[in-house]
Amino acid sequence: MEQMMEPQGTTEGQTTNLAQSAASKLSQMGERTKQLGNVIQDPDRQKRIILVIVCTALLLDNMLYMVIVPIIPDFLEELQREADRAEAAAPHTNLTNSTIHTAKGNFDLQIGVLFASKAILQLLVNPLSGTFIDRVGYDIPLFIGLNVMFLSTLTFAFAENYATLFLARSMQGFGSAFADTAGIALIADRYTEEKARSKALGIALAFISFGSLVAPPFGGVLYEFAGKRVPFLILACVCLLDGILCLTVLKPFSNRERENMPVGTPMHKLMIDPYIAVVAGALTICNIPLAFLEPTIANWMEETMHASQWEIGMTWFPAFFPHVLGVFLTVKLAAKYPHLQWFYGAIGMVFIGASSCTVPACKTFGQLMLPLCGICFGIAFVDTALLPTLAFLVDVRHVSVYGSVYAIADISYCVAYALGPVAAGQIVHDLGFVQLNLGMGLANVLYAPALLLLKNVTQMKPSFSERNMLLEDGPTGLYDTIKMEQREKKRKGLCTTLDENGIETFAQRSYSEEESSGGEYA
Repeated sequence: MEQMMEPQGTTEGQTTNLAQSAASKLSQMGERTKQLGNVIQDPDRQKRIILVIVCTALLLDNMLYMVIVPIIPDFLEELQREADRAEAAAPHTNLTNSTIHTAKGNFDLQIGVLFASKAILQLLVNPLSGTFIDRVGYDIPLFIGLNVMFLSTLTFAFAENYATLFLARSMQGFGSAFADTAGIALIADRYTEEKARSKALGIALAFISFGSLVAPPFGGVLYEFAGKRVPFLILACVCLLDGILCLTVLKPFSNRERENMPVGTPMHKLMIDPYIAVVAGALTICNIPLAFLEPTIANWMEETMHASQWEIGMTWFPAFFPHVLGVFLTVKLAAKYPHLQWFYGAIGMVFIGASSCTVPACKTFGQLMLPLCGICFGIAFVDTALLPTLAFLVDVRHVSVYGSVYAIADISYCVAYALGPVAAGQIVHDLGFVQLNLGMGLANVLYAPALLLLKNVTQMKPSFSERNMLLEDGPTGLYDTIKMEQREKKRKGLCTTLDENGIETFAQRSYSEEESSGGEYA
């Protein structure tokens, strides 16, 4: 009996020890999770994590935008060959024959429309996404955009016909309208100091450039050796991880910090602001050479310099390095001479114009690298100088909410990239490749002086901006009510003081603060 009781006691002791060990490990895991949460909530660390999330989203969007360049034409040609074999096997099916011959005749147009569909849908959705971001904050739209981009990438991976590819490309445009705009606006919102903001936006632009330029070789190599699905599945996995990080760090559905924050300026009011309009025009015109050359330069290289496929595939890759150099130089110059942001943008546009005009003169692959690098170098100057300027203009002339203004910037890019795949080929056919480049170069050079309008922007101060925009429709919450009371006191010439008992009293001022602010210029 005692021998039977002894193993039973031993078993109970082992069970107790296991339970204690499990409880101890769970406690340690809880402590580590708590420590990790404290680290994530640290403002400086959270800024860096947010920058990583946004840069990853921008990298993915631009890689997905360009990764299809070496994949889709060849994939559609393979579908065409399969359709031809089906036609040969069933020659009496008139409907199939008609569809096949239509696809054959419009093959180039189909590719152009497929490439442009992303920018076109993004262009249409941006006015809605900008207003939505201003209303609900930056976190939820960023998370929505990442989810749509994830679904779009999976759709690309498993698409087996043109209609599904078109759906995937359009879904990407919808997701980009939320993720790109919300991401850039989130950086502008968290990095309030101009020097730090310029640096953070410069890093984001470097990731955009890297994604656009590394994607074609990345997609081409994996498509050649691993098949169509692999590059898209890799991008989908990275997008999923970025979405999980966004959900963990930003907690988009539990953040209610903006309930009593000011409502952003409506997009139509921002669009008629002359300073913002000049910046938007510059962003469109400076990106036209890149958007129009991407779909046309491959055929021109084959005709004029008999370029090989690897040369065509590597056409834009060397331009990544001068783009990063341009971002770095602009950030450093802006930190030292912040009042010359307009000048850096003008220099960039002149650089783009001169480089675009010299493209048709190139006779070899090596010569062509120089003007293409010059175009990307100039675009880096314009983007890095003018994107922080948009945030500054909103700060001093409107309400410091950035969704709509960066939706306008995204619209500016989309105009160029929506027109490029559709219009560039027709222009080359009607006028010629030389005339296309000369026209784009001349447009950039002639637009550069318009940036002189931004010369005095850095001298502005927010004297009649955010307060008036918030209160022109009356108070709608606690924040607005407090601002209204302060404004009424200032208008009556009263200032708030505390007496010796700590009670708030009002004293007459000798002058009005609003009268002494000197307008919008210091």
